[in-house]
Amino acid sequence: MKKYLILILTIVTSLQVYAEIKVVATTTTIANLVEVIGGNKVSVDYLCRGDQDPHFLEVLPSYMLKLRNADIVFKIGLDLEKWLPQLIDGSRNDNLKLVDLSKDISKKEVPTAKVDASQGDVHPYGNPHYWLDPENAKIMAEEIYNALTDFSSQDADYFKKNLDNFNKEIDSNMKNWTSKLSGLKQKNIITFHKSWVYFETRFGLNVVGNVEPKPGIPPTPSHDADLIQLIKKDNIKIILMENYYSDSAPNHISESTGIKVVKVPIAVYGIEGVDSYIKLIDYIVNQVSANG
Repeated sequence: MKKYLILILTIVTSLQVYAEIKVVATTTTIANLVEVIGGNKVSVDYLCRGDQDPHFLEVLPSYMLKLRNADIVFKIGLDLEKWLPQLIDGSRNDNLKLVDLSKDISKKEVPTAKVDASQGDVHPYGNPHYWLDPENAKIMAEEIYNALTDFSSQDADYFKKNLDNFNKEIDSNMKNWTSKLSGLKQKNIITFHKSWVYFETRFGLNVVGNVEPKPGIPPTPSHDADLIQLIKKDNIKIILMENYYSDSAPNHISESTGIKVVKVPIAVYGIEGVDSYIKLIDYIVNQVSANG
């Protein structure tokens, strides 16, 4: 009997050691970073597709089921996923660990005065689109490494090796990305939504206007007219926009000015072929440099 008990304990321990960490990410970009760091030690699912606006996600029972079976959920934070608390509550998973990847990010556009609805969709804790700066992706990856190591300390060396490899890949590609965008440094561009402040700052671009008059507020004819005037006056070459927004207003502005509308994904799997973080930034950089 004692031998059987020892055998059972050995099997259970073995299963615990080699069990995959079940992760749910709020976005596909986070999911990819978790796959990169966690490798074959994790199973990863996500909630918001790469071609969806992460500000808005319909609360579905299927998402709650994903969270019910998860060990860890990673989020962008900074009030981007306002829909997440309801999903977590609905999952009834008391053991679920929530990890906010914005913790060590240097936040931009943090309001200094009271925020109200008249200002549009302003995030009270800062602009949440920080993942579009590759240097911030390294911070996110470090946070993911810490969370996975806390959950499975015996795999720390494995996670660290993957983290180091990812950081090296970012550093190697940064030289190429910076070089490609160097000709656009300080050139004025228009964007659709205020998603680009981190990307703009990292690569030295200069956003002088947005198609949205205020964040999350649909374009208006009068605002379009003001942008058309600005574009003609400053000879601005591109409107950079997320591919999940309607391009009706940007195309109207383009017809009036000749400005190019550059429509790109801002998340992994946002379009076919963009299946990693490196490919995401590569695609954006190539589109901006080719059209700017």
